[in-house]
Amino acid sequence: MERGLARTSIAVIALSMIAVSPYVAAGPDVTADDIVRHCEYKNPGEDQSSRLSISLIDKDGNERKNVYERLWKNYHGKDGILDKMVLFTEFPPDAKGTGFMRWGYTAASGKLADQWLYLPQLRKIRRVSVRDPGDSFLGSDLTYGDIEERTADADEHILARVDELNGVKFHVVESTPKEARPLYSKKISWYAKVPDLEACFRAKTEYYDPQGNLLKTQTLSWQQVDGAWAWDRVEVVNHQTKHKSLFEVTDVKVGVGLEDRQFTERELKRGS
Repeated sequence: MERGLARTSIAVIALSMIAVSPYVAAGPDVTADDIVRHCEYKNPGEDQSSRLSISLIDKDGNERKNVYERLWKNYHGKDGILDKMVLFTEFPPDAKGTGFMRWGYTAASGKLADQWLYLPQLRKIRRVSVRDPGDSFLGSDLTYGDIEERTADADEHILARVDELNGVKFHVVESTPKEARPLYSKKISWYAKVPDLEACFRAKTEYYDPQGNLLKTQTLSWQQVDGAWAWDRVEVVNHQTKHKSLFEVTDVKVGVGLEDRQFTERELKRGS
């Protein structure tokens, strides 16, 4: 059987309670910090290859879709590098061959991501600056701040309540940022309430703007491939602009042995 077929889908409602680490009980004394530390940070494996589809839908229902081949490698914070990712455009046809590369850094490094864009029509690579964590990621309703590493200690966490939906229980955690000028005044997240904290995951997050108004809602379903976690389907709805972004990840393979050279400008120009 191919490794990509050794997959467990984890839907928001139909949960698969599979432990991926030593058992950590979610007993009556579990704290909000415990939940965030164990449920927010899932093992992504050493590397992944996959197909990423991003659909952008405006308030009038007009849709723009992009499909990418995605390569990703975990650097575990070595030299301040958290991970590296390359996207090669497969659709739409007029953008085929366009390459995008991103190097992410640890929160401790204090660095924003480095990014490069290869445009085949010009045969040139351009450096793409990230000036603000609030900038949109690939035109979607996620920001660079949303996809950057954020440590559990960066926020104050409160276990607000336990919700139940279709017989499934969720810990609802309210997180308030500690920095003076945050992107959001708070975030409220739903984490699967399961006996083993290592098997829980985030299923939903509400983001509130600096004035305290609901800005957007993110809902997530996950998949496990060979013990590693990856997005399955993620939807982000901006309640203020009525814009929506849909991320779908398929054909996931884990531990494929990606090399450092595959995340260089030379390889970005050579293409998939």
